[in-house]
Amino acid sequence: MGVAVPKLTADSYEGLVAGLLGRTVVAVDYYVLTGGEEGTEPDEWDHGTWHEPTMGVELTMDDGANYSAVWGHTFDCYGLELYPAPMREFRTRIDQPGGSARVSAAGHPLWAGIIFAPIESCRIQWCAEEQGAVTPVPDAVILRTAAGQVWIAAGRSAAYEPDGSFHLGTDDVLVIFEADIAARAGLGV
Repeated sequence: MGVAVPKLTADSYEGLVAGLLGRTVVAVDYYVLTGGEEGTEPDEWDHGTWHEPTMGVELTMDDGANYSAVWGHTFDCYGLELYPAPMREFRTRIDQPGGSARVSAAGHPLWAGIIFAPIESCRIQWCAEEQGAVTPVPDAVILRTAAGQVWIAAGRSAAYEPDGSFHLGTDDVLVIFEADIAARAGLGV
């Protein structure tokens, strides 16, 4: 693949996320699993007030920089990891049979309050020992603008037919836009 991405530490991760403050997201792409006869049909990812882009989210900033939010196990169990690199550094076979499909989400109404607005608050939600983690693991990155907020988390729907229950700490990426749903998923507000 491309450039080597340095391994995250808790301090470097906090610094990376803090560096998003004041920046502006101009594009969002989801990387979803595929299926269908030819293995290229994107799986369902839009569940109304939350999204399940299983393989990751790529944010493009107004200066052209890319940030990829993927699940990983750098900190122990699966957590949400954000890197200052494009998704092609983490996923192969994009838009190929059996790979993941790239789907633009920037035009989705739930992203409207976040796209083209400066990030006013950004933080990591860590799963700590109290929640069962041996070492702190990042459950989610929370971004807020004046008009919207988003939780990008390592997690998924708990049921095959989504019923509003969630599991965190899985090898999936989950995107939530409403505080009550984030709280139901176990994410702080």
